[in-house]
Amino acid sequence: MPLFKPKKREDGSNGVEDHHHHPAKSSTNGHSEHGAPVTRPKLVFHCQQAHGSPTGIISGFTNVKELYQKIAECYDIPSEDILFCTLNTHKVDMTKLLGGQIGLDDFIFAHRKGRPKEVEITKTEDALGLTITDNGAGYAFIKRIKEGSVIDRIQHIEVGDHIEKIDGRSLVGQRHYEVARMLKDIPRGTTFIMRLVEPLKAGFANIGPRSDPRSGNKKGYGSGKQTLRFKANGQAEVEDAPDDLSTYATDKINSLLENFMGINDNDLAAQIWELGQQKQNTMEFAEAVDDSDLEAFGFTDDFIFELWGAITDAKAGRLKK
Repeated sequence: MPLFKPKKREDGSNGVEDHHHHPAKSSTNGHSEHGAPVTRPKLVFHCQQAHGSPTGIISGFTNVKELYQKIAECYDIPSEDILFCTLNTHKVDMTKLLGGQIGLDDFIFAHRKGRPKEVEITKTEDALGLTITDNGAGYAFIKRIKEGSVIDRIQHIEVGDHIEKIDGRSLVGQRHYEVARMLKDIPRGTTFIMRLVEPLKAGFANIGPRSDPRSGNKKGYGSGKQTLRFKANGQAEVEDAPDDLSTYATDKINSLLENFMGINDNDLAAQIWELGQQKQNTMEFAEAVDDSDLEAFGFTDDFIFELWGAITDAKAGRLKK
């Protein structure tokens, strides 16, 4: 498939303004205005639109919003048109969602906005049966639907749908936990309107084999062990893949997030695990949560105890797949 790069301005820039806190702005010679080397990772990734497109080359991003902007420039589409990205599959596979890190050999598939739809829902039970995540750029969407739940019985709501509005109130820009909390707070017996936007579906004429354009990669994409990890401070770093202990811990913490809060967020789970690794007791862990940006989630004392139990189980090697 043909390769093409984002359009360049006359000054050699890619036209993306950097609104994050980097040491200094980049100039066209690859150095900052003060002569220091630019810290932006010089990594190249390949991408396609999930419903079918030529292969694009993406580089020079340090967070998810910048990644979406790069993809948008590559295909000359609005960045707001991208709902979420999956890694190494064009399907709406929630186990392959792009989150806070990308393997260096991962192939990125961008899922664009498709058909909007409005659904009337009567909350006949306390829990709707939704697990919600977000794309890191202002869109919350459905990651899982519990079998037999209120939502499962509604034919038109599907995994991957972006929750755009509730009763006319826009949820664009809201984090997944804010959307989950809003749905949880709707009184039982209430009827409300949910406006959803489904991912753009592929037509059969657009579906074709998606081969890896990197001939040097004999194992195919997605086989690398190093990852590009997005940091909260706007930087990105290349790290080794997490070990089994970290994987077990984050999986357990994520299951707690889902059960207690109705959200799914591997990167939040990893952040909680990293925060608790060096703590000696529940009090230290609770204080660390309160002093971090996790405070915004409003974790209850009971939930803090549950999280600490998962952390101590992981440290003691009691968690297994």
